[in-house]
This record gives sequence, C-alpha cells and structure tokens, in this order.
Amino acid sequence: MNSAINGVSVVIPAYMPDHKLLPLVKELIDAGFEDVIVVDDGGGDEFAGIFDKLKAEPKCTVLTHRTNRGKGAALKTALVYYADTHPNSSGVVTADADGQHTVHDIVSCSEQMAETGNVILGSRDFSGEEVPPKSKFGNRVTSFVFRLFFGMKITDTQTGLRAFPRQYVMTALEASGDRYEYETNVLVLLKKRSVPYEELKIETVYHDNNKGSHFRPVRDSIRIYSTLLKYVGNSLASSLIDNLIFLILLHFLAPDGKKLFVFICCIISRTVAATVNFVINKKTVFGGEHNKYTVLRYAAVAVPMMLLSATFTTWVSKILEARLPIANTLIKVVIDTTLFFITFRVQNQWVFNSGKFKSKPEDENDENK
Repeated sequence: MNSAINGVSVVIPAYMPDHKLLPLVKELIDAGFEDVIVVDDGGGDEFAGIFDKLKAEPKCTVLTHRTNRGKGAALKTALVYYADTHPNSSGVVTADADGQHTVHDIVSCSEQMAETGNVILGSRDFSGEEVPPKSKFGNRVTSFVFRLFFGMKITDTQTGLRAFPRQYVMTALEASGDRYEYETNVLVLLKKRSVPYEELKIETVYHDNNKGSHFRPVRDSIRIYSTLLKYVGNSLASSLIDNLIFLILLHFLAPDGKKLFVFICCIISRTVAATVNFVINKKTVFGGEHNKYTVLRYAAVAVPMMLLSATFTTWVSKILEARLPIANTLIKVVIDTTLFFITFRVQNQWVFNSGKFKSKPEDENDENK
C-alpha cells in the first residue's frame, strides 16, 4: 500500500450521478484508499440503485440527504462525519463524482499533502481546446477577482479536487455557503486563517463538453460572488451617502472652495458614511461573530482611510484649483474609488476575521450507511 495515502479519506459529493461514480470508487479502493465517503445529495429514487451498490462496498460509507441541499452542504456533511469518526486519520481529499478527477491525480494530491503538510489544490489547465468556453472565461474572471480583491494567486478557483490535512478540516467547516459558493468561501478562509496552501497541476478532463455539471451559470455565479457583490453594493450606498453629505456641506460651508473647509467637510461626511458602512458590513457582508475588537480594528482602518481621502481630495482640489462643490465632489469620488480596493482586502483579511462557522451541516432527515 502507498504509505502516503494510508489514513487518507476520500470525500465525494454526488447529486444525480451517472455511470462514472461506481468505477471511480472501485478504482480508488484498488489504488489503496481504505475509506471513501460518498454523499447522496438528494438525487431521489432514480439513483438509489447506484448508492445501494456503494453501500455494499465495505470500504465505502454513504451519507444521505433526503432532499438536495447543494454541493457545499454535501461536503460539510461528509467533513463533519469525518471529523467525528476518524480521530487518527491523516487527512481528507475531496473529489467530484463526474469523472473530472482521475484516480492518479487524487493520489498525487494526497501524496503532496502528506509530504508538505499543506492544503493542496488540484489545478487544471484552462488553455486547452477541450475546455468549454464558459468554463475558461469563468475561471479567468474568478482568478482575476481573487488576485485583485483577496491577494490570492490561484489559477483554478473552482477545483473540486482538494486535499486537507486533518488539522485544517475544521477550518474548512467554518466557511459559509451550501452550494458552489462554499468552495470559493473555503479559499478565502484559507487566506484569512493563514493556512498554507499550494496548487498541483492535474489532468484537465471534460466529458461531453461538461454536460454532466449541475452548475447554474447565473444563479451559482451570483452565489460565488455574493460577498464581493454585497460589499460593492454597500460601498456604493455608503459612497452615495458620503458624497451627498459632502456636497451639501460644501454648498453651505465652502461655496467658494476654501481648502480648510473642503478638508473638514470630507472628514464629517466620511465619518457618517463609515458608520453606515461598518454596520452593514458587519451584519450582512462578512458575517460571523464579532466583538469590541472588531470595532477597534475597523476604526484603525477607517480613520487612516478618512484622513487619506480628505488629504488627497484637498490636495488635488488645490492643484486643479477646483472651487465649485460639484468639482470637489467628483475629485473625492475618484480618490475614494482608488481606496476602495485597499479597504476591501484589509476588512476581509483583518477587520472582520473573527467569525466562526457554528452550525452542523446535518438535520433529522439525513442518514448514513
């Protein structure tokens, strides 16, 4: 037996699987894996026969959702089961049920995890002609967003082939989301918790132009980008409040564009907007449980950003000799837009970085083998 995969469990979430699941599990066991955990994510009676055959395999455990709850929920169910029942296991590797991940690559990720102690992300090559255009475009966009907003250089953000050493399984369980957004949130959480991770090149496999995928491009993309979209929406609302107050204050206090009053008006408007921004980000964007230190961390970021906004707005206004309130407001909009990207990364990585995922991903309708 390959010692690197000894004690490694394989987790496979499966929703309405096709003929590829059974041979995949058999090949994994033949390769030396002693424990395969498959989650039937509410596919219904039509697919019961496939899971019944898996239940007959001594080295395979089948966990069942009576109704479809999503890939993220299925992964959580398996990871909770793993954490509760495998105290001496060395780690877990997740793989998809549609045959996109070869047994060779699943073994390779397990070996790399055992060698480095890092979380391993199986990375596909999206430059090949066999990659569907929507998959190629979607991954490029997501990779760009991850680098810009989260400071993470990941070439395959939606890979389902991931190996987690046991000590990082609970970190993965902290991530929110029950569907495809869960896998994205796990990556963000790795960055937040300073968990070491690396990518490993794997084979790029697409069957029938990826027709077997249950990914819904519009709805699931919105879920994947939910944190970012909510942050942008909140920032736009806060910016509107900020600049409206700034414009009104300038109209009454500094109609001739006196620079001292421009600075003071910027401080006042930014303070009001920052308060609104904090409340919304805390409750609806970054989530989790926060305490008084969250407020202090937010202030430690907001105050310097406020001073930078006021200083640069005043400085640029002076250089351009802007006098009209609307001209100064436009200058402030440009300055604040630049600061936007900085504040997101700091808020996500540091300010709102104390929340924990609490609820167990299971209910009374779930069964195991």
